[in-house]
Amino acid sequence: MSKAAPGRPLHTGIDNSGTFPVEYRFAHARNGNRHLVVVFANFSVPGDYGWSNGVFDTLRSNVLWIRDRFHGKNSYYLCKGMDFGLERSVVSLISNVLNSLGLTPDQCTMWGGSKGGSAALYFGLKYGFRNIVSMVPQFRIGSYVLQYPSIAEHMMGEVTEQNTHVIDDAIPSLVRAGANRGANIYILSSPQDEQFKEQVEPFLPLFAGYENLNFIFSDSPHIVDHAHVTGRNLPVLMGLVNFLIDGIAPRIGFVRSGGEQPDRDTSAIDAYLKATSQVQESFAAPVVHTPPTGGTVYERSVTFTGIAPGAARLSVWEHGKFLGAPEVAPDGTWSWELGRPWSVGDHPVRILGVDAAGYHSQRAEITFTVAEAPEGAEHPVGTGAVPRQARPGEAPPPPSAGAPPAPVVVVPGSGHQVRGPLIGIAGYAEGAVRVDFVEDGMRLGVAPVAPDTRWAFEPGWSWAEGEHTVECRAVDASGQESPRTVVRFGVVHAHRS
Repeated sequence: MSKAAPGRPLHTGIDNSGTFPVEYRFAHARNGNRHLVVVFANFSVPGDYGWSNGVFDTLRSNVLWIRDRFHGKNSYYLCKGMDFGLERSVVSLISNVLNSLGLTPDQCTMWGGSKGGSAALYFGLKYGFRNIVSMVPQFRIGSYVLQYPSIAEHMMGEVTEQNTHVIDDAIPSLVRAGANRGANIYILSSPQDEQFKEQVEPFLPLFAGYENLNFIFSDSPHIVDHAHVTGRNLPVLMGLVNFLIDGIAPRIGFVRSGGEQPDRDTSAIDAYLKATSQVQESFAAPVVHTPPTGGTVYERSVTFTGIAPGAARLSVWEHGKFLGAPEVAPDGTWSWELGRPWSVGDHPVRILGVDAAGYHSQRAEITFTVAEAPEGAEHPVGTGAVPRQARPGEAPPPPSAGAPPAPVVVVPGSGHQVRGPLIGIAGYAEGAVRVDFVEDGMRLGVAPVAPDTRWAFEPGWSWAEGEHTVECRAVDASGQESPRTVVRFGVVHAHRS
């Protein structure tokens, strides 16, 4: 468990109640608020979790983020090979969380943008959720994914005209049938969105019979493309969601707000989160045979060996940096080498097992020391630790004792040119609860750090084309900041012909 925001734990888990395992993140409501916001991911977000960059930290409601990653690919949360058991698995997760919280679909808001906006509409209409916030959605999903052949094949199995039509009609058929006419529906789009003419405008007349359809038509010369529409309107949308959480839909009539129950029994949702937690208490930590913890080795190449029953692979980390994922043999044995020399000094290494379903074991933690062999001694024997000394070209230790180490940025690579405009930043941060981001003195946002030290920052805007320099600082639970990590990258927009 890590912190989504100060004082707000973030839980990760896998719901296996349906045909497809569904991974999720969950944050409890503040002050006993009786509402749930369900968040669906758009394309090109780190980890396939949308809006997990701290933008929802101030919401009073419970928040459920659902990962769109099924058998390695996105699916619009709908189907794999036309098997809509995937959709039913997703709604089963939502229902299980609602039931555990003692909430009803009338106390729930579906939220998403682009791909996630389509999912918010689909699930909100089909399953009767009270509020739907859908930003720049695609209505003709089947036709849209044809430009992404791997996703189209993943969703349809065989990409045919018939299968494309079935997925194209998933949302329009619900609207034509008048599904969930009483829902509070908020659709955001813009004439500057290159998808508006084909993917949104033709379908708006279908909502003629809906009691509370709100179409937000954002027309501004400052909006440059599809991705930029949401970022330009984010403050308004966040205000809208806070109204919906309070039971206020923008319409004429009497409404009742509030309804917090700070002393409400949370044992049901706590039990559900524990039962579906990604880190399983019953999944034992891997056993490390070599190198021995507390030992000293005099060779820069180190072979790790051990046993990890129940694991399909391992995940190896040091100082919040991912080092490798060795496979585990059917009998549970494993061995692994880093592939490059270890630096002289102490090395605290964490290793966890991952099973075939994606569940994580408890962590094994070992610390070993790499030392230079004394002159004249080929293989000296010793187990005492040697003092950490920085070698030429090696980063010095953190400047202040107790402060977390500087965060490690994995993507984008420093100096890389990245295709935009949707760019995520992701990496690892040991001993931190969040990572803060600043560019040119302006605070960009924060990213929560997951239990396995991973973080991902997903801005709600379109990056400007050109060079960017972003400063990243890890912050621990006591508020201490790490040294900064600077990542420099260039954004190149794909210009349509």
